[in-house]
Amino acid sequence: MEDALYNKLGSDRISSRQIDELIGLARGLVADGNVNQAEVEFLEKWLVANAGISDAPLLGTLYRRVREILADGVVDEEEKAELLDTLSRFSNRDFELGETLKASTLPLCNPAPVLAFEGVSYCFTGTFNYGQRKHCETAVTERGAFAGGLTQRTNVLVIGTYATDSWKHSSFGAKIMNAVEYRKKGLPISIVSEEHWVSHLD
Repeated sequence: MEDALYNKLGSDRISSRQIDELIGLARGLVADGNVNQAEVEFLEKWLVANAGISDAPLLGTLYRRVREILADGVVDEEEKAELLDTLSRFSNRDFELGETLKASTLPLCNPAPVLAFEGVSYCFTGTFNYGQRKHCETAVTERGAFAGGLTQRTNVLVIGTYATDSWKHSSFGAKIMNAVEYRKKGLPISIVSEEHWVSHLD
């Protein structure tokens, strides 16, 4: 019993030290306001080296996201922007990966609508647990929907799970605010969470 307790306490200290180290690393990576391919590859190596000694969910989530970005061998501009936003908020301790924002702080439709796909226009913004934005877009286009940027013809805006209380100041805040304005004007746009959207994919 005592050995198990000491092992758990030791593991907790390792996890805490890893998180602090990762925060420091994230701050260094975003300091110049840009993330390049070499930095993403360095981050992947750090996560590989640390993944085996910690079961902290944020390490696994971030590792999976970095692996997805590097899967095709090229880090494009959209992927750089998404990762920069994620690392910036994480380094400021705005949120922890794996922790979902309470819906009350986002302008989500209440009650959340039943979602359809055939002929429906979707827009995705934020950082998603499901995968990169292009994976989310593929999921709806395979079901007969359209996916692209936010316009007055957009039917559904899906906000990624890893949003924060400071979403208005994030890189995707303007898109959410524009959708709110469209809704106020009476345009038929629904604003939903990633969790709600995923529940309709089955």
